Order: sequence, then C-alpha cells, then structure tokens
Amino acid sequence: MVMSDQSWTIGIEEEYLMVDCDTGDLATKPMKGLIEACQKELKDLVRPEFLQSQIEVATSVCKDVGEARDQLAWMRKTVAKIAKEFNVSPIAASTHPNAEWDKQAHTDAERYRTFAHDMQAVVRRLIISGMHVHVGIKDDDVRIDLMNQVAYFLPHLLALST
Repeated sequence: MVMSDQSWTIGIEEEYLMVDCDTGDLATKPMKGLIEACQKELKDLVRPEFLQSQIEVATSVCKDVGEARDQLAWMRKTVAKIAKEFNVSPIAASTHPNAEWDKQAHTDAERYRTFAHDMQAVVRRLIISGMHVHVGIKDDDVRIDLMNQVAYFLPHLLALST
C-alpha cells in the first residue's frame, strides 16, 4: 500500500525531569518563573507537567518526521538554555535514579489535583516521564489496518520498555 506524503501527520510530546545542577538530585522546589520563561520563547509548545520538577514540550502537528525532529531539537536546546538560568537541567529519562518520591509535589492545577485525589498512593510515587508519539492518519481503512498490524508488536514494545 502506497501512502502519499499528505496522508499522515506526526506530533511528539516529551516530558523532562529537572535536575539541580549543583547536586544532580531531582529539583524538589518549584522553579518559579521557569515555565513562564520557557513559554515566552516556545509559546504553547511547553507546559508544566504533573510534578513540579517536570516540564513538557510538544511539537505542533508536523507533516513528517524531519519537521518533528527539527522542532524537538529547537525545544530541547531552548529549555536547556533557559533552565540553566534557574540552576536546573532537563533530563529526558523515564525516571531519576535516586529521586525520593515523598519529597515531590504535584503541580497546583485542577487536572492534577483531581488526578492526585483519584489515584492517591499510586500517584504519590509516580516519578516518571515519557515521550508520546501521535500519528494522525486521514484514511479510516488505512488507520484500522495499521492498528491491527501494530497490535502484534505491542507485547514486544512493552517488554523493551520495562
């Protein structure tokens, strides 16, 4: 099956843990002004994440992988440059090797308050970050066919991610 260049789109979200530059520990204090400074440069492509020690970037809807890669590179560089001014550094890691969950606080937003309330102990220990790849496929039949093919690989991807 041949797909034209315009038959799909891609978008990528990355979550970064912010690490104290002096200690290497996960930042435990809110980084007042960091999100705002990043938003000044990156607009709505950056936002706070569940933990106050996290930040999320998201590309716009891109026409191909190259465009998404270029946006991610720009956003990573921008976040790192601004974070340095706050004596923190972003790491793109699934978790921090020695972070203490009981020293973390969640972002004060309705969405996260509800999440913390609903999930209780589970979410209090949730010191993880991820990367999400969104692929938009216009043709319904192609989308269903591809999802059926991807189903075969899900156990393999899960095993690799643990």
